Amino acid sequence: MIIGIETTAHTFGVGVVHNGKIFANVKDMYKPLSGGIIPNKSAEHHKLVADNVWNDALSKAGCSDSDITAIAVSNAPGLAPCLHAGLNFAKLKAKLLGVPLVPVNHCIAHLEIGQSVGASDPVLLYASGANTQIIAYTAASKSHRMPSSLKNREKLAGASSKYRVFGETLDLGVGNFIDTFGRHVGIPFPAGPALEGKAKNGKYIELPYSIKGMDVSFSGMQTKMKQLFDKGVSVEDLAFSMQETAFAMLVEASERALAHTGKTELVLGGGVACNSRLQEMCRLMCESRGVKMFCPAKEFLVDNGAMIAYTGELLFNSGIKKKPEDVEINARERTDMVDVSWK
Repeated sequence: MIIGIETTAHTFGVGVVHNGKIFANVKDMYKPLSGGIIPNKSAEHHKLVADNVWNDALSKAGCSDSDITAIAVSNAPGLAPCLHAGLNFAKLKAKLLGVPLVPVNHCIAHLEIGQSVGASDPVLLYASGANTQIIAYTAASKSHRMPSSLKNREKLAGASSKYRVFGETLDLGVGNFIDTFGRHVGIPFPAGPALEGKAKNGKYIELPYSIKGMDVSFSGMQTKMKQLFDKGVSVEDLAFSMQETAFAMLVEASERALAHTGKTELVLGGGVACNSRLQEMCRLMCESRGVKMFCPAKEFLVDNGAMIAYTGELLFNSGIKKKPEDVEINARERTDMVDVSWK
């Protein structure tokens, strides 16, 4: 049994996996009464709920502490206080149980969980609060074929197998963009589900569409939406237009990545991928290209411990395991900084 702990931001999650099968996925989410996430308060929340979430996950999995082979923990990237809360809890448990830790990059876990629904070598559209990236695996033998601009951005040091970022946001993550507009119109965090509902009754208004190659930008659209709302444009019309515009940018970037890499699978990941309109737009694009689309269940799209456990098992089976004292957080570790040695 591999148990996974997720604490990169607002969620304390614990998942249990054995031989690629998910036996439990339990989480408790910090929700501020107003405004966005306050990292220190979110970390305090994680410390308060940690034991209960851990015990609940083991109970749902039908196992006990003695059945655990290793503990996987999201040590990067994320909000430093939240990462520390999770890692300190994981270290304590690992020392008590005498098991190793497996450090897991949160972004890569969003990609690897795609295997649980059948994906094998996909392009990942990773759309979450803080992250918006188009990611795909590139083996060391093929890295020399990449454009020099991508090599420079990823700071490639020699030939190595990595998950490459082919496109990303140039300013803020799509989820943070949605939540910021939500706060402006009086919708508390997380604003995505409420705005998705309001969009069903809206009509289209032209908004700034900003895409450069496979990179996207949301700041101009955010400013325009706030201005229009302040002038009396309805939330319903703005929510509808936001989805149609922002998601079209993401789908266009994903399609370019598919064409560039020659891959034939698209996986959705991140909390924003729960949006049914984004899923529909991706499905239509994939159908037109003859590409397979994979979308895990919503509980595995949002931050969760199961994806950490699932990825941790892949790493553990390849020999990646560390002593608790040898694992530290890396709040700014990018997806393309991780050497993928488990493939």
